[in-house]
Amino acid sequence: EAMLDMDIKSKPSQPHWYERYVQPCLAELLGTALFVFTGCVSVVEDTEGTGKLQPALVHGLAAGTIVAVLGDI
Repeated sequence: EAMLDMDIKSKPSQPHWYERYVQPCLAELLGTALFVFTGCVSVVEDTEGTGKLQPALVHGLAAGTIVAVLGDI
């Protein structure tokens, strides 16, 4: 009966090697590719009147979205 009352302490589990090394690298690669792609697409069509505002907004929104989606990885 004393055996049942004892708390069993398990050692903290280490994350799998994929979650520790591969997943962050893939997230970084995907985030950088999306950021560069959206930035390049935003300046392909040069319309008058947008000036530097359009690329700045696109880069800001892309960075915010990428951080929101991939931030917890």
